[in-house]
Amino acid sequence: MEKIEGRTALVTGAAGGIGLGVAEALLRAGARVVLTDVDHDELERQAQRLGPSAAAFVLDVRDLAAWAQARAFAESWSGPVDILVNNAGIGPDVQPLADMRPESFDLLLRIKLNGSFNGVHTFAAGMRDRGLGHIVNTSSMAGLTATPRLGAYTTAMFGLVGFSEVLRAELAPFGVGVSVLCPGRVASRLMETTTAIAGPRPQGPNSAPVTSASASTLEPGVVGDLVVEAIRADHLYIPTHGEYAEAIDERSRRLAEAFRRTPRRG
Repeated sequence: MEKIEGRTALVTGAAGGIGLGVAEALLRAGARVVLTDVDHDELERQAQRLGPSAAAFVLDVRDLAAWAQARAFAESWSGPVDILVNNAGIGPDVQPLADMRPESFDLLLRIKLNGSFNGVHTFAAGMRDRGLGHIVNTSSMAGLTATPRLGAYTTAMFGLVGFSEVLRAELAPFGVGVSVLCPGRVASRLMETTTAIAGPRPQGPNSAPVTSASASTLEPGVVGDLVVEAIRADHLYIPTHGEYAEAIDERSRRLAEAFRRTPRRG
Protein backbone atom coordinates (compact mmCIF):
# COMPACT_ATOMS: atom_id res chain seq x y z
CA MET A 1 0.00 0.00 0.00
CA GLU A 2 2.06 2.90 -1.29
CA LYS A 3 -0.48 5.55 -0.34
CA ILE A 4 -1.09 5.78 3.41
CA GLU A 5 -2.16 9.43 3.40
CA GLY A 6 -5.90 9.71 3.96
CA ARG A 7 -6.34 6.08 5.00
CA THR A 8 -8.06 5.04 8.21
CA ALA A 9 -6.01 2.83 10.54
CA LEU A 10 -6.86 1.04 13.77
CA VAL A 11 -4.09 0.07 16.20
CA THR A 12 -4.60 -2.11 19.27
CA GLY A 13 -2.50 -1.77 22.41
CA ALA A 14 -1.88 1.84 21.41
CA ALA A 15 -1.79 3.61 24.79
CA GLY A 16 1.99 3.16 24.92
CA GLY A 17 5.01 1.25 23.67
CA ILE A 18 5.07 -0.23 20.18
CA GLY A 19 1.38 0.41 19.55
CA LEU A 20 1.73 4.10 20.27
CA GLY A 21 4.94 4.27 18.21
CA VAL A 22 3.13 2.71 15.23
CA ALA A 23 0.14 5.02 15.65
CA GLU A 24 2.42 8.07 15.68
CA ALA A 25 4.26 6.88 12.56
CA LEU A 26 0.98 6.33 10.72
CA LEU A 27 -0.15 9.82 11.69
CA ARG A 28 3.10 11.26 10.35
CA ALA A 29 2.41 9.40 7.11
CA GLY A 30 -0.97 11.12 6.84
CA ALA A 31 -3.34 8.44 8.12
CA ARG A 32 -6.23 8.96 10.50
CA VAL A 33 -5.77 6.57 13.40
CA VAL A 34 -8.11 4.98 15.93
CA LEU A 35 -6.04 4.11 19.00
CA THR A 36 -7.45 1.28 21.08
CA ASP A 37 -6.41 -0.15 24.44
CA VAL A 38 -7.85 -1.30 27.75
CA ASP A 39 -6.15 1.58 29.61
CA HIS A 40 -8.87 4.22 29.29
CA ASP A 41 -7.08 7.12 30.96
CA GLU A 42 -3.76 6.79 29.13
CA LEU A 43 -5.53 6.09 25.86
CA GLU A 44 -7.55 9.31 26.09
CA ARG A 45 -4.49 11.29 27.10
CA GLN A 46 -2.47 10.08 24.13
CA ALA A 47 -5.29 10.60 21.63
CA GLN A 48 -5.77 14.17 22.82
CA ARG A 49 -2.03 14.79 22.60
CA LEU A 50 -1.89 13.50 19.03
CA GLY A 51 -4.56 15.85 17.76
CA PRO A 52 -7.66 15.72 15.55
CA SER A 53 -6.41 12.92 13.28
CA ALA A 54 -6.38 10.53 16.26
CA ALA A 55 -9.33 9.07 18.12
CA ALA A 56 -9.57 6.77 21.14
CA PHE A 57 -11.71 3.68 21.62
CA VAL A 58 -11.45 1.41 24.66
CA LEU A 59 -11.13 -2.18 23.42
CA ASP A 60 -10.42 -5.51 25.06
CA VAL A 61 -9.24 -7.58 22.08
CA ARG A 62 -10.68 -10.76 23.61
CA ASP A 63 -14.23 -9.34 23.26
CA LEU A 64 -15.56 -9.97 19.75
CA ALA A 65 -18.66 -7.85 20.34
CA ALA A 66 -16.41 -4.94 21.34
CA TRP A 67 -14.55 -5.36 18.04
CA ALA A 68 -17.81 -4.83 16.16
CA GLN A 69 -18.37 -1.66 18.17
CA ALA A 70 -14.82 -0.50 17.36
CA ARG A 71 -15.48 -1.03 13.67
CA ALA A 72 -18.72 0.96 13.83
CA PHE A 73 -16.93 3.76 15.68
CA ALA A 74 -14.04 3.89 13.19
CA GLU A 75 -16.31 3.88 10.16
CA SER A 76 -18.54 6.64 11.54
CA TRP A 77 -15.50 8.73 12.50
CA SER A 78 -13.37 8.34 9.40
CA GLY A 79 -14.56 5.62 7.03
CA PRO A 80 -13.59 2.00 6.34
CA VAL A 81 -10.47 0.75 8.08
CA ASP A 82 -7.74 0.11 5.49
CA ILE A 83 -4.88 -0.55 7.94
CA LEU A 84 -5.24 -2.86 10.94
CA VAL A 85 -2.41 -3.28 13.43
CA ASN A 86 -3.00 -6.19 15.83
CA ASN A 87 -0.48 -5.18 18.47
CA ALA A 88 -2.10 -5.72 21.88
CA GLY A 89 -0.41 -8.23 24.13
CA ILE A 90 1.02 -8.95 27.55
CA GLY A 91 4.46 -10.03 28.71
CA PRO A 92 5.60 -13.58 29.38
CA ASP A 93 5.06 -15.66 32.46
CA VAL A 94 8.64 -16.88 32.91
CA GLN A 95 7.75 -20.08 34.74
CA PRO A 96 8.83 -23.30 33.02
CA LEU A 97 5.96 -24.87 31.11
CA ALA A 98 5.80 -27.76 33.59
CA ASP A 99 5.12 -25.29 36.41
CA MET A 100 3.00 -22.69 34.62
CA ARG A 101 -0.55 -22.10 35.77
CA PRO A 102 -3.05 -23.10 33.05
CA GLU A 103 -4.90 -19.80 33.43
CA SER A 104 -1.67 -17.89 32.75
CA PHE A 105 -1.04 -19.89 29.57
CA ASP A 106 -4.63 -19.44 28.43
CA LEU A 107 -4.68 -15.69 29.09
CA LEU A 108 -1.63 -14.98 26.97
CA LEU A 109 -2.97 -16.97 24.02
CA ARG A 110 -6.44 -15.44 24.30
CA ILE A 111 -5.04 -11.91 24.14
CA LYS A 112 -2.34 -12.46 21.54
CA LEU A 113 -3.70 -15.15 19.21
CA ASN A 114 -7.47 -14.97 19.70
CA GLY A 115 -7.28 -11.18 19.91
CA SER A 116 -5.49 -10.97 16.58
CA PHE A 117 -7.97 -13.36 14.98
CA ASN A 118 -10.83 -11.21 16.28
CA GLY A 119 -9.33 -8.21 14.49
CA VAL A 120 -8.96 -10.16 11.27
CA HIS A 121 -12.51 -11.51 11.60
CA THR A 122 -13.78 -7.96 11.98
CA PHE A 123 -11.89 -6.22 9.17
CA ALA A 124 -10.24 -8.61 6.68
CA ALA A 125 -13.31 -9.49 4.62
CA GLY A 126 -14.07 -5.82 4.06
CA MET A 127 -10.52 -5.18 2.89
CA ARG A 128 -10.74 -8.18 0.56
CA ASP A 129 -14.04 -6.97 -0.89
CA ARG A 130 -12.61 -3.48 -1.51
CA GLY A 131 -9.37 -4.89 -2.94
CA LEU A 132 -7.35 -2.68 -0.63
CA GLY A 133 -5.79 -2.89 2.81
CA HIS A 134 -2.92 -4.01 4.99
CA ILE A 135 -2.82 -5.97 8.25
CA VAL A 136 0.15 -5.96 10.62
CA ASN A 137 0.37 -8.54 13.41
CA THR A 138 2.88 -7.91 16.19
CA SER A 139 4.77 -11.09 17.07
CA SER A 140 8.29 -11.09 18.53
CA MET A 141 11.76 -12.50 18.05
CA ALA A 142 10.29 -15.15 20.38
CA GLY A 143 8.13 -16.10 17.40
CA LEU A 144 11.21 -17.09 15.42
CA THR A 145 13.53 -18.54 18.08
CA ALA A 146 12.79 -20.65 21.16
CA THR A 147 13.93 -19.52 24.59
CA PRO A 148 13.52 -21.50 27.85
CA ARG A 149 10.93 -20.15 30.31
CA LEU A 150 9.12 -18.20 27.61
CA GLY A 151 6.84 -21.14 26.80
CA ALA A 152 3.38 -19.56 26.53
CA TYR A 153 4.83 -16.39 25.01
CA THR A 154 6.80 -18.37 22.42
CA THR A 155 3.76 -20.52 21.63
CA ALA A 156 1.63 -17.45 20.95
CA MET A 157 4.32 -15.67 18.96
CA PHE A 158 5.22 -18.67 16.79
CA GLY A 159 1.50 -19.13 16.20
CA LEU A 160 1.14 -15.52 15.13
CA VAL A 161 3.92 -15.89 12.55
CA GLY A 162 2.17 -18.88 10.97
CA PHE A 163 -1.18 -17.10 11.23
CA SER A 164 0.27 -14.14 9.34
CA GLU A 165 1.87 -16.29 6.65
CA VAL A 166 -1.43 -18.07 5.96
CA LEU A 167 -3.39 -14.82 6.03
CA ARG A 168 -0.99 -13.24 3.55
CA ALA A 169 -1.34 -16.16 1.15
CA GLU A 170 -5.13 -15.92 1.36
CA LEU A 171 -5.42 -12.15 0.94
CA ALA A 172 -2.60 -11.37 -1.53
CA PRO A 173 -4.69 -12.31 -4.61
CA PHE A 174 -7.19 -9.63 -3.57
CA GLY A 175 -4.65 -6.81 -3.16
CA VAL A 176 -4.49 -6.93 0.64
CA GLY A 177 -1.07 -7.06 2.30
CA VAL A 178 -0.06 -8.76 5.54
CA SER A 179 3.06 -8.21 7.62
CA VAL A 180 4.30 -9.74 10.86
CA LEU A 181 6.38 -7.56 13.16
CA CYS A 182 9.09 -9.46 15.05
CA PRO A 183 10.70 -6.96 17.42
CA GLY A 184 13.60 -7.49 19.74
CA ARG A 185 14.11 -5.18 22.71
CA VAL A 186 11.83 -2.12 22.57
CA ALA A 187 11.16 0.42 25.32
CA SER A 188 7.55 -0.07 26.39
CA ARG A 189 4.98 -0.28 29.19
CA LEU A 190 4.63 -4.04 28.66
CA MET A 191 5.33 -5.23 32.18
CA GLU A 192 3.18 -2.49 33.73
CA THR A 193 0.34 -3.44 31.38
CA THR A 194 0.85 -7.12 32.09
CA THR A 195 0.54 -6.58 35.83
CA ALA A 196 -2.63 -4.54 35.35
CA ILE A 197 -4.26 -7.29 33.25
CA ALA A 198 -2.78 -10.52 34.63
CA GLY A 199 -1.84 -9.48 38.15
CA PRO A 200 1.59 -10.03 39.74
CA ARG A 201 3.53 -12.88 38.22
CA PRO A 202 4.36 -15.80 40.55
CA GLN A 203 7.80 -15.62 42.14
CA GLY A 204 10.17 -18.50 42.73
CA PRO A 205 13.56 -19.93 41.84
CA ASN A 206 12.58 -20.27 38.19
CA SER A 207 10.89 -16.89 37.74
CA ALA A 208 13.87 -14.73 36.83
CA PRO A 209 13.43 -13.00 33.46
CA VAL A 210 15.24 -14.61 30.56
CA THR A 211 17.37 -12.39 28.34
CA SER A 212 18.32 -13.05 24.74
CA ALA A 213 21.24 -12.01 22.58
CA SER A 214 22.87 -8.70 23.42
CA ALA A 215 20.95 -6.06 21.51
CA SER A 216 20.16 -2.39 21.86
CA THR A 217 16.78 -1.24 23.13
CA LEU A 218 14.90 0.63 20.42
CA GLU A 219 12.49 3.49 20.94
CA PRO A 220 8.93 2.73 19.77
CA GLY A 221 9.09 5.48 17.17
CA VAL A 222 11.87 3.65 15.33
CA VAL A 223 9.71 0.53 15.21
CA GLY A 224 6.76 2.59 14.01
CA ASP A 225 8.78 3.89 11.08
CA LEU A 226 9.81 0.32 10.18
CA VAL A 227 6.14 -0.70 10.16
CA VAL A 228 5.12 2.18 7.89
CA GLU A 229 7.97 1.31 5.52
CA ALA A 230 6.87 -2.34 5.46
CA ILE A 231 3.25 -1.40 4.73
CA ARG A 232 4.34 0.73 1.80
CA ALA A 233 6.67 -1.96 0.43
CA ASP A 234 4.38 -4.89 1.34
CA HIS A 235 7.06 -6.76 3.30
CA LEU A 236 5.95 -9.92 5.06
CA TYR A 237 8.52 -9.96 7.86
CA ILE A 238 9.48 -6.88 9.87
CA PRO A 239 12.49 -7.63 12.10
CA THR A 240 13.91 -4.81 14.20
CA HIS A 241 17.35 -6.11 15.23
CA GLY A 242 19.93 -7.52 12.84
CA GLU A 243 21.78 -8.97 15.85
CA TYR A 244 19.42 -11.97 15.79
CA ALA A 245 20.30 -13.03 12.22
CA GLU A 246 22.72 -15.72 13.41
CA ALA A 247 20.10 -17.32 15.64
CA ILE A 248 17.66 -17.46 12.73
CA ASP A 249 20.36 -18.96 10.49
CA GLU A 250 21.11 -21.63 13.10
CA ARG A 251 17.46 -22.64 13.43
CA SER A 252 17.09 -22.78 9.64
CA ARG A 253 20.26 -24.91 9.42
CA ARG A 254 18.92 -27.44 11.92
CA LEU A 255 15.64 -27.70 10.02
CA ALA A 256 17.42 -28.13 6.69
CA GLU A 257 19.67 -30.84 8.16
CA ALA A 258 16.63 -32.72 9.47
CA PHE A 259 15.11 -32.76 5.99
CA ARG A 260 18.35 -33.78 4.30
CA ARG A 261 18.58 -36.90 6.45
CA THR A 262 14.94 -37.81 5.73
CA PRO A 263 14.24 -39.96 2.63
CA ARG A 264 11.96 -38.58 -0.06
CA ARG A 265 8.68 -40.53 -0.11
CA GLY A 266 7.29 -39.41 -3.45
